[in-house]
Amino acid sequence: MRLNIGIVDDHQIVRAGFREMLSGQPDMAIAFEAASGEDALEQIRTQGCNVLLLDISLPGQSGVDVLRKVRQRYSETRVLILSGYPEDRYALSMMRNGANGYLCKDCESVELLSAIRQVARGKSYLSSRTAELLAETVTGEAVSEPHQSLSEREFQVFLKLAQGSSVSDIADDLNLSVKTISTYRSRLLEKMGVASNAELAGYAIRNGLIEA
Repeated sequence: MRLNIGIVDDHQIVRAGFREMLSGQPDMAIAFEAASGEDALEQIRTQGCNVLLLDISLPGQSGVDVLRKVRQRYSETRVLILSGYPEDRYALSMMRNGANGYLCKDCESVELLSAIRQVARGKSYLSSRTAELLAETVTGEAVSEPHQSLSEREFQVFLKLAQGSSVSDIADDLNLSVKTISTYRSRLLEKMGVASNAELAGYAIRNGLIEA
């Protein structure tokens, strides 16, 4: 069966690079490309794909938002995160939130193709570094960062607050009430041990979760 691949990244040159990596593979075809979270969700709705190559940092709805909605609406679509952030920053959080694999964008084409085929078969793909992080977590050797204790929704709200979104904007974006988002904010501030959105942003920048 030929795999239809969706490529979601806001940089045209990155999409072109992935397109070139996939070209010539007899078992793969590009279903669509998207430069934003909103466009990605619309393309999945109208075009569909077997495997979604998804960046985290996107204009509008982030990769975290897209991942959550794909898991809710399109359970058969496999999601492989391809990010500029190293595994230490996001891999375990994204896997817990439903991603089927996590790779850095500078991976070799052989690894990318192997990962796509593996997740398409219904398996998870763990890079060597992600496997190490998972093993450290299981054995208790990992040093847990505060953001790693956040729930899926708390992590989603955390990233939006750190990037400067207001509570009302987040409520509109996630189709939740302002009161609900305020509750999430209070809860994650306590878990993170900070007192303001500015401190959340500082934490996110220091830990490489968002760009300064």
